[in-house]
Amino acid sequence: MLASDPIFLQACVELAAQGQMTCAPNPPVGCIIWRDGQVLGRGFHARAGSGHAEVNALSDAATEVRGATVFVSLEPCSFVGRTPACAQTLIDAGVARVVVAAVDPNPQVAGQGIRMLRDAGITVDIVELASARECIQGFAKRITQQRPWVRIKTAASLDGSVALANGASQWITGGAARADVQYWRARSDAIITGVGSVLADDPRLTVRDPNYAHAAVPLRVVLDSRGRTPIGAQILQGPAATLLVHQRGSGSLELAAGDNVQQLHLPDGPQDLDGLLVELGQRGCNEVLIEAGPAVVGSFLQSGLWDEWIAYVAPKVLGSDSQSMADLVVSNLSDAHQARLVQSVQIGDDLRLTLRP
Repeated sequence: MLASDPIFLQACVELAAQGQMTCAPNPPVGCIIWRDGQVLGRGFHARAGSGHAEVNALSDAATEVRGATVFVSLEPCSFVGRTPACAQTLIDAGVARVVVAAVDPNPQVAGQGIRMLRDAGITVDIVELASARECIQGFAKRITQQRPWVRIKTAASLDGSVALANGASQWITGGAARADVQYWRARSDAIITGVGSVLADDPRLTVRDPNYAHAAVPLRVVLDSRGRTPIGAQILQGPAATLLVHQRGSGSLELAAGDNVQQLHLPDGPQDLDGLLVELGQRGCNEVLIEAGPAVVGSFLQSGLWDEWIAYVAPKVLGSDSQSMADLVVSNLSDAHQARLVQSVQIGDDLRLTLRP
């Protein structure tokens, strides 16, 4: 390993992030080609079915790359899918060395791309970066466990309340925190809420920040066991697709032809969170965001089916006669749901905590 390898690889991870909102169900990947003290090409994977990072970096190079070093945030793929195998493409280009920041968790690859390169006489060095693994965490979860990375988002007061007793909740956090939520929506392939939130707040759950206009439009998912979502609800309007999750045998909404709304009937209805996540994984969702009321948040916490919690905390106290952020009962302190703090950032006057199990 050269001292400069981690620097180039971190730059690849930052390139990969440019495709993070658009490339699902594929993983975000970044690539840099270097030779004789000069960067020849850069590339990242933007959309499934389009050029992979290595191919885009080769296209970006203004000259041939024979003898060059290729830095890539994820192991080059070894199989032909909608695009050629990147390992073979690098072999054909005559590169001399490939430096990889993370081995591909996909069982179809899982070291085979590295093996192909080495069998062709190319030097391959693996310099593992935590940031590279973090970049593909949603893809890794879906490809190995058949369900997406689940991120819960809450906005609460200092005393853990999300609304007053009368349901008033707009706005607990400030404008900066609300704007910050747009990033997490844009990163998500699906946004899950409950029918209670739809009836109380009539949300759109869309990405409205123009900075993320390039992002893929997330699927909106409503947990609605008895089909109570109003036909005129904002969550059913616009170009974004909506999935209504009912219990099998329950009534369905009568929707006009052409509506961009689907209905999913699960045997146990929305209570089958595991079944729902498997369904979303099959639909190619790498990351999903839970933006919901206390009942849905409590269900995900109680089931343990969550990977990350983005908790916005406002410097306000709403008092005892208010609604808790999570509808669950803990009888003993030893049974409390424990999380570890990963990051703490001030957003305007509020605090954004990033927590993981």
